Amino acid sequence: MRKTIFLIRKEFRQIFRNTFLFRAIIAVPIVQMLILVPAITFELKRVDLAVMDSDRTSESRALVSRLQGSSFFRTNADARNEKEANALLFSGRCDVVISIPNGFAEDIRRGDTPKIEVLIDAINATSAQLEWSYINGIIRDYNNDILISNGAISKQQKGITVSNRFWYNSDLNYRYYMLPGVLVILVTAIGIMLAGLNMVKEKESGTIEQINVTPVRKSELIASKVVPFFIIGLVDLAFGLIVGKLTFNIPFEGSVLLLFFAASLFITAVLGLALFFSTMAATQQQYMFIAFFFVMVFVLMSGIFTPAESMPLWAQKFNIVNPVAYLMRINRMVMLKGSGFSDILRDLCWLAGLAVVFLTFAVRMYRKRS
Repeated sequence: MRKTIFLIRKEFRQIFRNTFLFRAIIAVPIVQMLILVPAITFELKRVDLAVMDSDRTSESRALVSRLQGSSFFRTNADARNEKEANALLFSGRCDVVISIPNGFAEDIRRGDTPKIEVLIDAINATSAQLEWSYINGIIRDYNNDILISNGAISKQQKGITVSNRFWYNSDLNYRYYMLPGVLVILVTAIGIMLAGLNMVKEKESGTIEQINVTPVRKSELIASKVVPFFIIGLVDLAFGLIVGKLTFNIPFEGSVLLLFFAASLFITAVLGLALFFSTMAATQQQYMFIAFFFVMVFVLMSGIFTPAESMPLWAQKFNIVNPVAYLMRINRMVMLKGSGFSDILRDLCWLAGLAVVFLTFAVRMYRKRS
């Protein structure tokens, strides 16, 4: 135990002696909170709309004004023909083109079914679906007004009344959804990047060989590498929570102790994984390549942007060994829903199991040469 304490003190001295590393530990949470949280969003705003109105009637202008009055669209161009409309989409000057043909108003007056064409830039399929949903809703409301004015639907006719209530994020603020995920990325970066690089750096400088000739067991050496970055990870998590609360007023409905307990299991698992990767790398460049690959896969498949339940079955099976997916789900449940210990018990058990497995791999794979 005494040897482990001395090794831990050595690690802390090395960390604080490296001014760049120390600044990164402090600066990373601030940068991630202030930049990533407000920047990463799936909310669709200010869609560029072009109008090709070949009818030029009061009815067509009423429809166009409905679209222009929406907070989602802004009209920045007009197209006189289909060639200009396609050119606007191709150049990226607009995302959507509304084409209103000749005879649109006449069809409405005769009681026929009027037709319009909507051209959407669908390179981003998610945005295209949202844009179509917004346009479809506006056109549906416009169509209902026409039916009422023509007497097809009585104003006194009673229909289904729907009331909605949004739980856990009543303002539909996307930042509330993103911040718990950004916190997970923050802790992952501290655990995998810094801890593993620190180990490989000692390999390159040769200081690890000096430790190998001392009577220090492998488990003691691994513990000395884990404990400092374990503490740093928890401190950075607390720092990130404070920045998120002060800057974005992020709600926190659950238990802070429960969140930090889950984060402790996660950081242990991630540090074990980082040290396991470091045993396979001889240089910092090799380690960066390995770590970058796994961090990208873990983060993108964790459900930070889209629900993991919507992924293919094989991806959901992969997330069984993805520690990032567990903490991503735990953070959102505890912070936004106020979930308790029993609600996240299954995820905690999986995190604890992964922590034991990854640390065991790290200890077994490290070869202490004298």
